[in-house]
Amino acid sequence: MSDKINFAVVGTGIFATDTHLPTIQKIPELNPAAAYNRTKSKAEQFATKAGIPQDKVYDTLEEAFQDKTIDFVDALLPVQFNLDAVKLAIEHNKPLAFEKPIAANLTQAKEIVQLSEKTEVPIMILENWTYLSAIDILKNQVLPKIGEVVAFTYNATGPFHDTSKYLATGWRQKPEHIGGFLSDGGVHQLALLTEVLGEVESVSGLTKQLREQSGADDILFSTFKLKSGVIGTFTYGSAFGATDKSTSFTIFGTEGSAVYDWSPSLSKPTVTYQTGSTSSTASAKSSIEIDEINTIEAEFKNFRDVVKANDKKLVKVTPRKAFHHLAIVAAALESSKKNGTSVNVEIP
Repeated sequence: MSDKINFAVVGTGIFATDTHLPTIQKIPELNPAAAYNRTKSKAEQFATKAGIPQDKVYDTLEEAFQDKTIDFVDALLPVQFNLDAVKLAIEHNKPLAFEKPIAANLTQAKEIVQLSEKTEVPIMILENWTYLSAIDILKNQVLPKIGEVVAFTYNATGPFHDTSKYLATGWRQKPEHIGGFLSDGGVHQLALLTEVLGEVESVSGLTKQLREQSGADDILFSTFKLKSGVIGTFTYGSAFGATDKSTSFTIFGTEGSAVYDWSPSLSKPTVTYQTGSTSSTASAKSSIEIDEINTIEAEFKNFRDVVKANDKKLVKVTPRKAFHHLAIVAAALESSKKNGTSVNVEIP
C-alpha cells in the first residue's frame, strides 16, 4: 500500500458531504477516490466537491467494491443495506467502515456479526461516541474514587428540532430499521453508557411516538439491569415540546458519586464528583472540564490504522459490540409492547 489510502464513499448524502468528507480531509493519508449513490447525480456532485474523477463515480454498489485501486469503503447507506455492503466487502476482500446502527433488525445484525467473525477482512461500525475522552476520564480517573458502582441515571432529552435538515431524509421519515430515531441516535448514548459501566442484561421500558415525522416511537423511559448487577434508569428522546436540552449521566457508588454533564448550556463537558460513604463524610465537589476531541476524526484515524496494518483486532467498534447496542433498543421496544415487562437483551 502506498502512503495514500484510497477509499470509496458509498451513500453520498447530507452526512457524507457535510461531516465525513471535511473530517476525513483532515487526515493526510486518506484520499477519497471513488463514489456511489443510488441517485447518481448526487454522487457526481459529491465527487466534484471531493476531487474525485467523474469516471470513478459508479453506477452500482458492487462496482465500488470491485475497484482494485480502492483500499477501503466508507458506507453511509440506509441501514437495511448494510448487510449487502458487508457481503460485498468480504467477497472482494475490502475493509469496510459503515454508519450506525449496525442493521435494520437483529436478524440482519446477527448475520453481520457471524460473517465478520469468520473473515479477516476488517469490518467496523462508525459509532463515534465510543471515542469520547470522557469515557477514559470516568473509568480511570473518577470511578476508582467512588467505591463499588451500584446504580446510575442516564438522561438525554430535548426539544423537537423541526428545522433539522435530517428530517427530510426519506429513510428516517419511514424507517425500515427498528426503533427509527431511537436506534439511530440511541446507539450513541448506549455506546457511552456501556463503555463506562459494561453490558446491559435486561430492560424494562416504555416507549411512545410524539412526532409523526419520526415514523416510529421516539421517546424511551426505562430501567436497566447490567450484567455486573448495577441497576439504573435510561431516558432518551428529542421529540418533546420546548424544553432545555439536557444530557447527563450520574453514577452512584458506595463511596461517592459522579456526574458527567455535556448539556449545551455548559461551556465545556464536565465531570463533577464527590467522595464519602455518608452525608457526614462527604467531601467537597471536584470538577474536571473536558476538552473533547473530534470523535468522528478519531474513528477514522482508528480505521486508517486498521487498514494500514490490515489487522481487524485494532477495530474499536466491532459488529458484536454494535449488535449489543441495537439489541438494547430492541429489548426496550419489546418491553414496551408488554407494558414494561422486563426483557433480556439478545446476544448474537
